[in-house]
Amino acid sequence: MEVDVLVIGGGPAGLMAAIAAGEEKANVMLVEKGGKLGRKLAISGGGRCNVTNRLPIDKIIQHIPGNGRFLYSAFSIFNNEDIIHFFQKLGVELKEEDHGRMFPVKNDAKFVVRALLSKLDELGVKIRTYCPVEEIIYKNDQMKEVVLKDGERILAKSVIVAVGGKSVPHTGSTGDGYAWAKKAGHTITELYPTEVPLLSDEPFIQMKTLQGLSLRDVNLSVLNPKGKPIITHRMDMLFTHFGVSGPAVLRCSQFVVKAKKKWNLDKVTLKIDALPDVTEEAIYHQLMKKRNKEPKKSVKNALKGLLPERYLLFLLELNDIDPSSAMTTVSKEKCRRLSNSCKHFLFTVYDTQPLEKAFVTGGGVSVKEIDPKTMESKKMNGLFFSGEILDIHGYTGGFNITAALVTGRLAGLNAAKRVKNGDFGDV
Repeated sequence: MEVDVLVIGGGPAGLMAAIAAGEEKANVMLVEKGGKLGRKLAISGGGRCNVTNRLPIDKIIQHIPGNGRFLYSAFSIFNNEDIIHFFQKLGVELKEEDHGRMFPVKNDAKFVVRALLSKLDELGVKIRTYCPVEEIIYKNDQMKEVVLKDGERILAKSVIVAVGGKSVPHTGSTGDGYAWAKKAGHTITELYPTEVPLLSDEPFIQMKTLQGLSLRDVNLSVLNPKGKPIITHRMDMLFTHFGVSGPAVLRCSQFVVKAKKKWNLDKVTLKIDALPDVTEEAIYHQLMKKRNKEPKKSVKNALKGLLPERYLLFLLELNDIDPSSAMTTVSKEKCRRLSNSCKHFLFTVYDTQPLEKAFVTGGGVSVKEIDPKTMESKKMNGLFFSGEILDIHGYTGGFNITAALVTGRLAGLNAAKRVKNGDFGDV
């Protein structure tokens, strides 16, 4: 069989690439090793599908700490606002939620997936599911053909690899594409988990003292060996039976990985500031005021509302303060220490959960070897990459899907244009 453009992978990048190539009137085929297309889209945003983010481009780039700057050229051609218009043209009305996150009005990912599949059908894109790829054949620095697991060979003038990374493997992202990229001469930067829960063996974690407790709107910092913050994120976090999780933790996780590697650390220290809008001195004065005005009131009742009750009781115990004792019995020194704990509670983590448990893969095909305006390989003519297989990773909140859709769009457009222009050797 012969096609103009072969797209490998039915995730957000692959679907967008196939649509873009189809709109250029190319003869397009999309192959997916699993039985369904759009599986990663279907579970994104808690099943509601956070299709993009409406923050300004500079902010979008800041929220893609893994080589986000590589996307500046791509965003000048197709950006987050274009994604919004694209879905609206497909009949998917979107709404903006907190922090610029964009969701379908119907709050269901299946409407997004159906719209994309309907567009593929309208464009006449050939879809083949349960169709795993064995290898890609190259000859004389030119993409030649794709060999399927069953031995069938597909001649293609352009190939787009959009098979994802190694995170969330049940959606089909099992790292298949790295070998094909290496064979084409590409560098695969070290793979590591990002947007992933963290593991801790602190006694309070092992004893499940705080398990299930959420802290809202706190500052969570990753500290370097000198105790200085590498990164701080103000969001919610959750204590678990294995460590910590929640939005703030997920965003900090990649910096834990990098700190361990940079300084050869067994453990990395994190800091919780549970009251980021109040200074330590102001907390101390508040405690002293309670002590002076309500001396006979129990500590637990006097300080009610200062922090979530379980966390307050935890910090009281940490500072050797009996919650049932009268406020007047709490020394100034203990008030100082409690104030400090509210702002500077330190604990260590020793690792992340494995890559397979991560939401996003860090590392991948080096972006130095990819044309930022076309997503074509600089190593192999006719070979394009898009989505999470590239060494691009962002925070959760619509940033990774934005990168996937934008790189997919450019790969599809340029793979088709390359065929139109006759810019290929004998296939």
